[in-house]
Amino acid sequence: MTLGLAYRDATIDDVPSLVALIESAYRGEASRTGWTTEADLLDGQRTDLDEVTQIVAGSHSRIRMALEGTELVACVRIEDRGDSGYIGMVSVKPTLQARGIGRQLLVEAERVIREVLGRARAKMTVIGQRDTLIAWYERRGYTVTGEREAFPCCDPRAGLPKRDNLYFVVMAKALIHPPVAGGNEPLEVAKCP
Repeated sequence: MTLGLAYRDATIDDVPSLVALIESAYRGEASRTGWTTEADLLDGQRTDLDEVTQIVAGSHSRIRMALEGTELVACVRIEDRGDSGYIGMVSVKPTLQARGIGRQLLVEAERVIREVLGRARAKMTVIGQRDTLIAWYERRGYTVTGEREAFPCCDPRAGLPKRDNLYFVVMAKALIHPPVAGGNEPLEVAKCP
């Protein structure tokens, strides 16, 4: 069952709630309630107040919040990378996962990238060992580009790896503009005599 969600960009006042949501979706025992946990791969934190504050206050980045009524239920990081929009920190409250909220949130992030940032491509990185999550994104039109990025194993702000072979895969999707009302009729092509 999906929820009727309202969206807005986060403000500095939202930062503590965002950090709590992101942490609960990825780390610790609370994250095991949902399916997006990284608790088997990483200990430690997923983010902190400083990082989320920098994203929210950044001139080329934002965190888009999904609310049910006044309750924060999901969020996503969106960043303008010039040639594409970057999607990260896709977080859904663990007890509400598997209800279509993540899918709705991803559609909203893609809309912002296409309509607000004016970019025709979305990119993201996913831990390469997260096969189920990679498959979920593939079902939503993302493809693994073949590019890899190193996991910041020596940066405790990114978490403390439980294995030594973590890496990121880069995934991308072309964002097609939605059809314009009344503009979908086939064009008649004039034929030369």
